[in-house]
Amino acid sequence: MTTQDYSDWIGRKETYADNLDPGHVGQVALALNRPAPTAGEALPHLWLWAHFVRGQVYEELGRDGHPAQGSFLPPLGERNRMWAGGRVCFHQPLVVGTPAERQSTILNIQEKHGSTGTLLFFTVQHDYIQEGRLCVSEEQDTVYRAPTPPKLTGSVEPPARDWAATIEPSTVMLFRYSAVTFNGHRIHYDLDYVTKQEGYPGLVVHGPLIATLMLQACVDANPDREVSTFHYRGLRPLIAPRPFEVAGALLGDGTAKLWAEQDGTLAHQAELTFK
Repeated sequence: MTTQDYSDWIGRKETYADNLDPGHVGQVALALNRPAPTAGEALPHLWLWAHFVRGQVYEELGRDGHPAQGSFLPPLGERNRMWAGGRVCFHQPLVVGTPAERQSTILNIQEKHGSTGTLLFFTVQHDYIQEGRLCVSEEQDTVYRAPTPPKLTGSVEPPARDWAATIEPSTVMLFRYSAVTFNGHRIHYDLDYVTKQEGYPGLVVHGPLIATLMLQACVDANPDREVSTFHYRGLRPLIAPRPFEVAGALLGDGTAKLWAEQDGTLAHQAELTFK
Protein backbone atom coordinates (compact mmCIF):
# COMPACT_ATOMS: atom_id res chain seq x y z
CA MET A 1 0.00 0.00 0.00
CA THR A 2 1.40 3.40 -1.00
CA THR A 3 2.03 5.94 1.74
CA GLN A 4 1.27 9.51 0.74
CA ASP A 5 4.00 12.11 1.17
CA TYR A 6 2.94 14.98 3.44
CA SER A 7 6.42 16.44 3.95
CA ASP A 8 5.52 19.70 2.19
CA TRP A 9 3.00 20.44 4.94
CA ILE A 10 5.40 20.00 7.87
CA GLY A 11 6.49 23.38 9.20
CA ARG A 12 3.41 25.19 7.92
CA LYS A 13 2.36 27.99 10.29
CA GLU A 14 -0.65 30.11 11.13
CA THR A 15 -1.41 32.77 13.76
CA TYR A 16 -4.79 33.53 15.26
CA ALA A 17 -5.71 36.28 17.74
CA ASP A 18 -8.33 36.31 20.50
CA ASN A 19 -9.38 38.95 23.02
CA LEU A 20 -10.32 36.37 25.70
CA ASP A 21 -13.64 38.20 26.02
CA PRO A 22 -15.09 38.04 29.56
CA GLY A 23 -18.57 37.45 28.17
CA HIS A 24 -17.44 34.35 26.30
CA VAL A 25 -15.47 33.20 29.34
CA GLY A 26 -18.73 33.40 31.29
CA GLN A 27 -20.42 31.13 28.76
CA VAL A 28 -17.57 28.63 29.02
CA ALA A 29 -18.06 28.69 32.79
CA LEU A 30 -21.73 27.82 32.36
CA ALA A 31 -20.86 24.96 30.00
CA LEU A 32 -18.44 23.55 32.60
CA ASN A 33 -20.62 24.41 35.61
CA ARG A 34 -17.80 26.46 37.16
CA PRO A 35 -17.50 30.00 38.60
CA ALA A 36 -16.65 32.56 35.93
CA PRO A 37 -13.42 34.57 36.25
CA THR A 38 -13.71 38.26 35.43
CA ALA A 39 -11.50 40.60 33.39
CA GLY A 40 -7.99 40.74 34.81
CA GLU A 41 -8.21 37.32 36.45
CA ALA A 42 -6.49 34.14 35.31
CA LEU A 43 -8.15 31.98 32.67
CA PRO A 44 -8.56 28.48 34.19
CA HIS A 45 -6.44 25.65 32.82
CA LEU A 46 -7.42 24.42 29.34
CA TRP A 47 -10.26 26.92 28.91
CA LEU A 48 -8.09 28.28 26.12
CA TRP A 49 -9.53 25.47 23.95
CA ALA A 50 -12.78 27.46 23.84
CA HIS A 51 -10.86 30.43 22.40
CA PHE A 52 -8.61 30.97 19.38
CA VAL A 53 -11.20 29.16 17.24
CA ARG A 54 -11.05 29.88 13.53
CA GLY A 55 -14.52 29.31 12.10
CA GLN A 56 -15.34 28.23 8.54
CA VAL A 57 -18.28 28.96 6.26
CA TYR A 58 -20.62 26.04 5.63
CA GLU A 59 -19.08 25.31 2.25
CA GLU A 60 -15.75 24.55 3.96
CA LEU A 61 -17.15 21.88 6.29
CA GLY A 62 -16.92 18.13 5.74
CA ARG A 63 -19.78 15.65 5.97
CA ASP A 64 -19.00 15.19 9.68
CA GLY A 65 -19.53 18.89 10.41
CA HIS A 66 -15.83 19.41 11.09
CA PRO A 67 -13.76 21.78 8.93
CA ALA A 68 -12.57 20.13 5.73
CA GLN A 69 -8.80 20.18 5.37
CA GLY A 70 -6.75 21.89 2.71
CA SER A 71 -5.71 25.26 4.17
CA PHE A 72 -3.63 24.73 7.31
CA LEU A 73 -4.00 20.94 7.24
CA PRO A 74 -3.75 18.92 4.00
CA PRO A 75 -6.77 17.35 2.26
CA LEU A 76 -7.53 14.01 3.92
CA GLY A 77 -10.62 12.70 2.18
CA GLU A 78 -13.43 10.98 4.07
CA ARG A 79 -11.58 10.09 7.27
CA ASN A 80 -12.98 10.12 10.79
CA ARG A 81 -11.27 12.50 13.22
CA MET A 82 -10.25 11.68 16.81
CA TRP A 83 -8.28 13.52 19.46
CA ALA A 84 -5.39 11.25 20.44
CA GLY A 85 -3.68 13.27 23.17
CA GLY A 86 -1.18 16.00 23.78
CA ARG A 87 1.31 17.72 26.04
CA VAL A 88 0.74 21.11 27.69
CA CYS A 89 3.22 23.31 29.56
CA PHE A 90 1.85 26.13 31.73
CA HIS A 91 4.40 28.94 31.95
CA GLN A 92 2.11 31.65 33.33
CA PRO A 93 -1.66 32.24 33.30
CA LEU A 94 -3.47 33.79 30.40
CA VAL A 95 -5.45 36.79 31.63
CA VAL A 96 -9.16 37.23 30.88
CA GLY A 97 -9.95 40.33 28.81
CA THR A 98 -6.40 40.88 27.51
CA PRO A 99 -5.65 40.28 23.81
CA ALA A 100 -3.52 37.23 23.03
CA GLU A 101 -2.55 35.16 20.02
CA ARG A 102 -1.93 31.52 19.20
CA GLN A 103 1.01 30.68 16.96
CA SER A 104 0.61 27.22 15.40
CA THR A 105 3.09 25.03 13.54
CA ILE A 106 2.62 21.56 12.01
CA LEU A 107 5.39 19.48 13.61
CA ASN A 108 4.78 16.05 12.14
CA ILE A 109 2.44 14.04 9.89
CA GLN A 110 2.81 10.27 9.90
CA GLU A 111 0.70 7.68 8.11
CA LYS A 112 0.50 4.16 9.50
CA HIS A 113 -1.20 1.05 8.12
CA GLY A 114 -2.97 -1.39 10.41
CA SER A 115 -5.51 -4.18 10.36
CA THR A 116 -8.38 -1.67 10.27
CA GLY A 117 -6.89 0.53 7.55
CA THR A 118 -4.72 3.61 7.49
CA LEU A 119 -4.22 5.97 10.42
CA LEU A 120 -2.87 9.46 9.88
CA PHE A 121 -1.27 11.07 12.93
CA PHE A 122 -0.90 14.86 13.13
CA THR A 123 1.13 16.74 15.72
CA VAL A 124 0.66 20.50 15.90
CA GLN A 125 2.54 22.90 18.19
CA HIS A 126 0.56 25.80 19.68
CA ASP A 127 2.20 28.70 21.53
CA TYR A 128 -0.10 31.13 23.33
CA ILE A 129 1.39 34.62 23.58
CA GLN A 130 0.01 37.50 25.65
CA GLU A 131 1.68 40.93 25.93
CA GLY A 132 4.84 39.49 24.41
CA ARG A 133 5.13 36.63 26.91
CA LEU A 134 4.75 32.91 26.29
CA CYS A 135 1.96 31.79 28.63
CA VAL A 136 1.11 28.26 27.49
CA SER A 137 2.74 25.91 25.00
CA GLU A 138 1.27 22.63 23.82
CA GLU A 139 1.56 19.86 21.30
CA GLN A 140 -1.72 18.35 20.10
CA ASP A 141 -1.96 14.89 18.55
CA THR A 142 -4.92 14.17 16.28
CA VAL A 143 -5.68 10.93 14.44
CA TYR A 144 -7.59 10.65 11.18
CA ARG A 145 -8.70 7.10 10.44
CA ALA A 146 -10.48 5.39 7.60
CA PRO A 147 -14.22 4.86 8.29
CA THR A 148 -13.99 1.71 10.44
CA PRO A 149 -15.79 0.66 13.66
CA PRO A 150 -14.32 2.50 16.67
CA LYS A 151 -12.82 0.82 19.73
CA LEU A 152 -15.51 0.97 22.41
CA THR A 153 -14.40 -1.30 25.25
CA GLY A 154 -11.52 -1.12 27.68
CA SER A 155 -9.57 -3.76 29.55
CA VAL A 156 -7.41 -1.80 32.04
CA GLU A 157 -8.85 -1.35 35.50
CA PRO A 158 -8.27 2.06 37.12
CA PRO A 159 -5.74 2.31 39.99
CA ALA A 160 -6.44 3.36 43.57
CA ARG A 161 -7.49 6.99 43.74
CA ASP A 162 -6.93 9.97 46.03
CA TRP A 163 -9.84 11.96 44.58
CA ALA A 164 -12.71 11.46 42.16
CA ALA A 165 -15.71 13.27 40.72
CA THR A 166 -18.68 11.80 38.88
CA ILE A 167 -19.66 13.44 35.59
CA GLU A 168 -23.06 12.98 33.98
CA PRO A 169 -22.56 14.00 30.34
CA SER A 170 -26.03 15.13 29.37
CA THR A 171 -26.92 16.12 25.83
CA VAL A 172 -27.18 19.71 27.08
CA MET A 173 -23.61 19.60 28.43
CA LEU A 174 -22.29 18.25 25.14
CA PHE A 175 -24.27 20.81 23.16
CA ARG A 176 -23.05 23.69 25.33
CA TYR A 177 -19.41 22.61 25.06
CA SER A 178 -19.76 22.27 21.30
CA ALA A 179 -21.28 25.76 21.24
CA VAL A 180 -18.61 27.53 23.29
CA THR A 181 -15.81 25.82 21.34
CA PHE A 182 -17.62 26.44 18.01
CA ASN A 183 -17.22 22.73 17.31
CA GLY A 184 -19.54 21.46 14.59
CA HIS A 185 -18.30 17.85 14.78
CA ARG A 186 -21.53 15.86 14.55
CA ILE A 187 -20.39 12.96 16.75
CA HIS A 188 -21.11 15.18 19.78
CA TYR A 189 -24.72 16.18 19.04
CA ASP A 190 -26.17 14.31 16.05
CA LEU A 191 -27.34 10.92 17.33
CA ASP A 192 -28.50 9.68 13.93
CA TYR A 193 -25.15 10.50 12.33
CA VAL A 194 -22.91 9.17 15.10
CA THR A 195 -24.71 5.82 15.35
CA LYS A 196 -25.46 5.15 11.68
CA GLN A 197 -22.43 6.72 10.00
CA GLU A 198 -19.56 6.28 12.48
CA GLY A 199 -20.73 3.24 14.44
CA TYR A 200 -20.82 4.59 17.98
CA PRO A 201 -23.61 3.47 20.36
CA GLY A 202 -24.32 7.05 21.43
CA LEU A 203 -23.02 10.60 21.44
CA VAL A 204 -19.27 10.93 22.02
CA VAL A 205 -17.95 13.11 24.85
CA HIS A 206 -15.42 15.68 23.59
CA GLY A 207 -11.78 14.77 24.21
CA PRO A 208 -10.91 18.36 25.25
CA LEU A 209 -13.85 18.39 27.67
CA ILE A 210 -12.65 15.16 29.31
CA ALA A 211 -9.10 16.50 29.64
CA THR A 212 -10.40 19.77 31.13
CA LEU A 213 -12.54 17.91 33.68
CA MET A 214 -9.67 15.58 34.65
CA LEU A 215 -7.35 18.52 35.28
CA GLN A 216 -10.02 20.53 37.09
CA ALA A 217 -10.69 17.65 39.50
CA CYS A 218 -6.97 17.55 40.31
CA VAL A 219 -6.83 21.32 40.90
CA ASP A 220 -9.90 21.11 43.15
CA ALA A 221 -8.28 18.32 45.18
CA ASN A 222 -4.91 20.12 45.43
CA PRO A 223 -5.76 23.83 45.73
CA ASP A 224 -2.37 24.81 47.18
CA ARG A 225 -0.33 23.34 44.32
CA GLU A 226 0.42 24.92 40.95
CA VAL A 227 0.34 22.86 37.78
CA SER A 228 3.42 22.87 35.54
CA THR A 229 2.81 20.25 32.81
CA PHE A 230 -0.08 18.08 31.72
CA HIS A 231 0.27 15.11 29.34
CA TYR A 232 -2.97 13.39 28.29
CA ARG A 233 -3.96 10.50 26.05
CA GLY A 234 -7.25 9.02 24.90
CA LEU A 235 -7.56 5.24 25.03
CA ARG A 236 -11.17 4.91 23.88
CA PRO A 237 -14.23 7.16 23.60
CA LEU A 238 -16.58 8.00 26.44
CA ILE A 239 -20.23 7.61 25.45
CA ALA A 240 -23.04 9.86 26.69
CA PRO A 241 -25.29 9.93 28.58
CA ARG A 242 -23.68 7.19 30.68
CA PRO A 243 -21.88 8.69 33.71
CA PHE A 244 -18.12 8.53 34.00
CA GLU A 245 -15.60 9.44 36.67
CA VAL A 246 -12.56 11.69 36.57
CA ALA A 247 -10.07 10.67 39.24
CA GLY A 248 -6.43 10.82 40.20
CA ALA A 249 -3.69 10.01 42.66
CA LEU A 250 -0.54 11.74 43.90
CA LEU A 251 2.66 9.84 43.21
CA GLY A 252 4.78 11.47 45.92
CA ASP A 253 7.45 12.96 43.66
CA GLY A 254 5.72 16.15 42.58
CA THR A 255 3.65 14.32 40.00
CA ALA A 256 0.15 12.93 39.75
CA LYS A 257 -1.66 10.36 37.63
CA LEU A 258 -5.10 11.31 36.34
CA TRP A 259 -7.70 9.33 34.44
CA ALA A 260 -11.29 9.08 33.28
CA GLU A 261 -13.11 5.79 33.65
CA GLN A 262 -16.43 4.43 32.46
CA ASP A 263 -17.94 1.01 33.10
CA GLY A 264 -15.01 0.09 35.34
CA THR A 265 -12.15 0.53 32.87
CA LEU A 266 -9.84 3.35 31.82
CA ALA A 267 -10.86 5.49 28.87
CA HIS A 268 -8.50 8.48 29.12
CA GLN A 269 -5.37 9.00 31.20
CA ALA A 270 -2.90 11.78 31.97
CA GLU A 271 0.25 12.59 33.87
CA LEU A 272 0.78 15.92 35.62
CA THR A 273 3.71 17.67 37.27
CA PHE A 274 3.52 20.43 39.86
CA LYS A 275 5.83 23.45 40.06
